[in-house]
Amino acid sequence: MSIAPVILVVDDDPSIRESLSSELRVSSYTTVSAGNGQEGLRAFAAHAPDLVLTDLAMPRSDGFELISAIRATSRTPIIVLSVRGNDPDKIRALDLGADDFVTKPFSVAELLARIRAQLRRTASATAATLSFDELTIDLERRKVTQGGRDIHLTPTEYGLLELLASNAGKPMFIEHIIARVWRNAPGTTADTVRVHMSSLRKKIEPDPSNPRYIVTEPWVGYRFIAEPVP
Repeated sequence: MSIAPVILVVDDDPSIRESLSSELRVSSYTTVSAGNGQEGLRAFAAHAPDLVLTDLAMPRSDGFELISAIRATSRTPIIVLSVRGNDPDKIRALDLGADDFVTKPFSVAELLARIRAQLRRTASATAATLSFDELTIDLERRKVTQGGRDIHLTPTEYGLLELLASNAGKPMFIEHIIARVWRNAPGTTADTVRVHMSSLRKKIEPDPSNPRYIVTEPWVGYRFIAEPVP
């Protein structure tokens, strides 16, 4: 099971949010949406998206503020979608840390191409192997070893491990895990996650009662606690 990239769509026009989210889902992306910069920043913190699409002119908190806030803590790709096609706005957005700028109205095909380009750039900067204390995850071959032995995981268990290990040290919300690993499949609950997580822990933890890799975050979800090995 591969994890669908999550894209955060931030726009104050509900029709644009809905139509764009629909187009992205057709292209196998998972989407999260927000109506202004404040909502967008909360969604960013809760869902840790792989890419952000944001308008500039929005009430309460605009796209400039959102870009600045995200860039204070993350290098997640940001593509601006705006009717403000003049050079000063483009320059300001790019100076704040946006990676690309698309002027409305735009071609969906072109936007999807730009999204793929940004995600490829991010992927190329990501290590092909994640290494921790006696645990190695080969992302290209989807091979996991612990203490020198091969660990055989189900596609769902691998998806959980890849998500948590790729975000080592960060708490992963249950909602985020369901969106990324199960793609928000109907009927997926916290209990569903708990059952698969228990099975994963039994396979990778030398002592599941004293976890070395994955701990439960009460009222939140889970956290991968092992430190990456250079």
